[in-house]
Amino acid sequence: MNRTSNNKIWIHSAVLALVLGMLTVGTSGARANEQDGGAPGDWLSNYAAARTMGIGGAFVAVADEPIGAVWNPACLTRVYQNTIHIETARYFEGTTINGLSFATPERRLLPGFGLTVLSLRSGEFERTNELNDPMGTFREGEMAFLLSASKGISRRFSLGANLKIIRQSIDEFNASGVGADLGLLFSIVPSVMIGASVLNIGGPNLTLRETPEIYPAEFRGGIALRFLSGRAMVTSDINYNADTGARIHAGSEFWIHPTMAMRLGYCDQYVAGGVSVNFAQGIRLDYGMMDHFLGVIHRVGISYRFGGFYADSEAIPPVFSPLGTESVTKFHLEARTKAEAVSWSLDIVDKSNRIVRSFSGNGRPPAHVMWDGKDETGLSLADGVYRYRLVVTDVAGQETVGRERSVEIITSGPQGDVPVIISNGK
Repeated sequence: MNRTSNNKIWIHSAVLALVLGMLTVGTSGARANEQDGGAPGDWLSNYAAARTMGIGGAFVAVADEPIGAVWNPACLTRVYQNTIHIETARYFEGTTINGLSFATPERRLLPGFGLTVLSLRSGEFERTNELNDPMGTFREGEMAFLLSASKGISRRFSLGANLKIIRQSIDEFNASGVGADLGLLFSIVPSVMIGASVLNIGGPNLTLRETPEIYPAEFRGGIALRFLSGRAMVTSDINYNADTGARIHAGSEFWIHPTMAMRLGYCDQYVAGGVSVNFAQGIRLDYGMMDHFLGVIHRVGISYRFGGFYADSEAIPPVFSPLGTESVTKFHLEARTKAEAVSWSLDIVDKSNRIVRSFSGNGRPPAHVMWDGKDETGLSLADGVYRYRLVVTDVAGQETVGRERSVEIITSGPQGDVPVIISNGK
């Protein structure tokens, strides 16, 4: 079976999984409307980052960024570079929610570590006495501190844990509590991931005055399928706790260009969506929005990646003409892997996702390789845009996948034209 047939099978399977997930969501949304609001820790249980919101909150098997530890701490093993993530949102009636997260990738002997700080602050509430006379205003605020660690047990299996500290304040009353989360991540094949987590183990328990508030244990499970060389993804989660019952999330993500992604999701009875834009120097901007019966919710986040483990390739020049002065392009290669590199490959694919030229070798990639715009048989390729990315495999079998970029062949126009000189001579 060829590569194109495999891709078609994965696409059909992924679309079917997404449709089934969304059909199930329709029934779960009705149940969610019957639940009482304001359960202990509900703000944290329903927390959604900008990217997460765009895919309907289905993040248990996808959480490949620092703030993903909120859903599944095991996914920190998918963080390959030091990453800082910051985001903010303004909700209804002056309520604001903010997040700050930082993670470092795991090393050969050390696990990956993360720190996440989330805060919720309400607008002003009116304070009254027994006679209902106004006596000023007060605010309610909550903060969550997550210390995370994760480690790959094998090539396919990872474990992670959070130490969770919660602090709540209402007017002059304050309370704190401690709990834990556990998560796991399993790769069936490189394109299919299964994630599961148990949140709020042993607490937190908070007592502001006399009545304790106990965060209910929550169970989450999900699956993510990637296809089109990792450019597209569909994912679905199911979350359950005793207070709110089962909630199902589903979403999709598609990188229409190496620098831009679009998302569509469904969270209970609400539709969601979002975009991401990659900028130079490891900066990414995320935006997410979700419909809500109180109004549309918007979230914005920004992340910065540096150091750590990476694979990078860049074609210079990015546009060339085999018939012009720029007859070849040079792919500059650079990589750093967790373990010793044993092989590398640079595949160049056309718009039909067909590999037209492949460079590969053992050990670390060389500083650069040259491409003359021809396929494996030595035939010149048609004008157009081609995509490429560097993949490096280490001795543990872990693949470090670089960012997908594009290069263009032009044999017509200023670069490819053969000059014609008209002379008045005989």
